[in-house]
Amino acid sequence: MTASWCPAPGPVVCLGETMAALAPDPPRPLADAEQLRLSVAGAESNVAMYLADHGVPARWLSAVGDDPLGRRVRAAVAAAGVDVTHVRTDPRRPTGLLLKNPGPTGTRVHYYRTGSAASALGPGLLDGEPLNSAALLHLTGITPALSASCRALVTRALDPPAAERPYAISFDVNHRAALWPDGTAPVVLRALADRADIVFVGLDEAQELWGGDLTVTGLRDLLPGPRILVVKDGGRAATAVTANGACTVPALRTAVVEPVGAGDAFAAGFLAGLLRAEPLPRALRLGHLTAVSALKVTGDHGPLPGGTDIARLLELPDGDWQRYGDGPGCGPKTVGRVFAP
Repeated sequence: MTASWCPAPGPVVCLGETMAALAPDPPRPLADAEQLRLSVAGAESNVAMYLADHGVPARWLSAVGDDPLGRRVRAAVAAAGVDVTHVRTDPRRPTGLLLKNPGPTGTRVHYYRTGSAASALGPGLLDGEPLNSAALLHLTGITPALSASCRALVTRALDPPAAERPYAISFDVNHRAALWPDGTAPVVLRALADRADIVFVGLDEAQELWGGDLTVTGLRDLLPGPRILVVKDGGRAATAVTANGACTVPALRTAVVEPVGAGDAFAAGFLAGLLRAEPLPRALRLGHLTAVSALKVTGDHGPLPGGTDIARLLELPDGDWQRYGDGPGCGPKTVGRVFAP
């Protein structure tokens, strides 16, 4: 199945905050940790890094503080092959910070980002480069929750009708409940998502936002605007809905080290496929393959499988891909076995 529309090939601009991240090493509750590992974490820069891994020109647009953490963040994103030329340094505001707190029921994240450099971003960031030469702008629902100016930025980007925008826009709902204490998330995120060309949303987060009985069909009725709506059903499958109908591809089974960052990796893989005008099933497969890279590491950005493995898996007949897919009653299976020579 092919998409009825796909963005023009070209550079992708990923706009949003990236923070320094501290996590216990080895993983354990923060209260018991003796050592912390320093890395970087940001949904939009994660997408940019994975796009760069796939050979797609990617630019990260944001702001960091004039501090050691800001320099660490900028360097880490640049080291992944992402253009950080247009990242601003704010001399008055700090770089944001998060702490990961692993526990028996999952990992909780504690944010220290109020008043950060990125929270001061505003609509003026959309003027000039790097957006003048972009084929696609990638945004998430995290940015409009950071501040009034950040919400104005995302709103302005999505205000023009799709046909009048100089670039396509992808939007990952990425609902972070802790960032929306006023209860406005359902209304704001629905309005923003419905204006984007491509939308990514988890079925579970959609149900949390807009109704516990939502199905993929009901979600399409709720968000009729996007040209492509991608609904991720946990580790089971992902469905892309377009004017031509719906296409569902099972996820790959894998032993999960940490789920943080997998959604960003999936979005990058899918977008990379779409920018190459791949048929939707192959774009979804590329999303799943990229997500595995994040699931197998404690950080947000892990190495992609080898190019030979990716090419082989993209060419598998549907039945053979299904053998590696997840589903009810399936136990974990280390995806490394799928990539065996």
